[in-house]
Amino acid sequence: MIAIPYLTALTTYFSYGLLFAFGQFRDFFRKIFDWCSANNLQGYAPICLGLEDFYIRRLYLRIQDCFGRPIASAPDAWFDVVERYSNDNNKTLKRTDKLSRCLNLGSYNYLGFAAADEYCTPRVVDTLKKYSPSTCSTRVDGGTTALHNELEECVANFVRKPAAIVFGMGYVTNSAILPVLMGKGSLIISDSLNHNSIVNGARGSGATIRVFQHNIPSHLEEVLREQIAEGQPRTHRPWKKIMVIVEGIYSMEGELCKLPEIIAICKKYKAYTYLDEAHSIGAVGKTGRGVCELLGVDTADVDIMMGTFTKSFGSCGGYIAGSKELIQYLKYTCPAHLYATSISPPAAQQIISSLKVILGEDGSNRGAQKLAQIRENSNFFRSELQKMGFEVLGDNDSPVMPIMLYNPAKIPAFSRECLKQNVAVVTVAFPATPLLLARARICISAAHSREDLVKALQVISRVGDLVGIKYFPAEPTKQQQGNKSVKYD
Repeated sequence: MIAIPYLTALTTYFSYGLLFAFGQFRDFFRKIFDWCSANNLQGYAPICLGLEDFYIRRLYLRIQDCFGRPIASAPDAWFDVVERYSNDNNKTLKRTDKLSRCLNLGSYNYLGFAAADEYCTPRVVDTLKKYSPSTCSTRVDGGTTALHNELEECVANFVRKPAAIVFGMGYVTNSAILPVLMGKGSLIISDSLNHNSIVNGARGSGATIRVFQHNIPSHLEEVLREQIAEGQPRTHRPWKKIMVIVEGIYSMEGELCKLPEIIAICKKYKAYTYLDEAHSIGAVGKTGRGVCELLGVDTADVDIMMGTFTKSFGSCGGYIAGSKELIQYLKYTCPAHLYATSISPPAAQQIISSLKVILGEDGSNRGAQKLAQIRENSNFFRSELQKMGFEVLGDNDSPVMPIMLYNPAKIPAFSRECLKQNVAVVTVAFPATPLLLARARICISAAHSREDLVKALQVISRVGDLVGIKYFPAEPTKQQQGNKSVKYD
């Protein structure tokens, strides 16, 4: 859990309170002017009620230039960011013809496959010529090609599961699968910081949902024991089935799941385990097989493995891997398989080709080099940020590094100052995070060189001093330590 400093919490609350007060003040006068003006929708209820879009109108729009920045090139280590301007205090943003070449610290391009690749790109182009951009059909109609079958076989072999099924969108993989697997009379126990796709999928299932404290196995066991003892609400009958849902790497925290302990608890209480490896598959582990490989967990102990292709594989879509019986059942019942257009053939080829590079089946050792590079880059960058005095969340080997900002005024300040110095970062605030816990999320890639990382560290350090987000004392440099030793002599 994040322990926010008392003074920081106080000033953050004060800042949000000030914004809220001024927003309400402006809304009051807005109602007066709207009442005076003619209304062309007499008798209609407003589509957006005042309090429903208050946050967007009075807080988000002030800083929306820090979000949704359009790019004009592949999301490689460096990319082109389109410059924008506003004539109405950020209510609307207009694009210009100017481009800024920026160091990319925001994309999920963990292994560098999002840019042109000597092995993947020619095969993707050939697939595009052969199959076209889309199948224009669902998997159960005319949307299954030989590539889709090959992709599912490759994924199953890679994650070491008997079978797999793929979908065209990573978000839908969670939100459409959970309602199929769970229903009334079932119990879902979810980590408190699970992704929104898991939250919406769990809500749509109709199952009872309970939450355990983030990444704390002891609390998970308490919740499991209590729920098993109480049974279903009102009837107190035994649960039809229980599923525990966790992530491999938590996307807003950069933390590794305590999978071995959670697996042991699930086995003890006979609960199914659902593991979301969206940010970990391909990015961690000796051969890129995710947190199971990194933490020494047998994949046979994980009942359902989920992952996406949008991060480490430079493509789109997601997968579910499990037993053959499970996958066959999903092919008959999952709406994302029955009614959604199948994954694009060029996208499927990109995944297959990148998997072959990772496994060394392309005849080179580039895959191993990429995995070693992202691990080295991640650990170097995290270590240097911590030495500078930043509050950095997450664990070693994780390519996701949140830098805590807290105060709402520091969100646009940090983002804009970094962009001025040609470093593109992603800032994250409410509702994606709790109100007080705004942050900048750094994503490291194997495509980054050491020179890129050093430049990024220099810029972030300068901006950190300017904005005031170095919440810990910086470690003295070797030169400063040497000067001290000379004085002592």
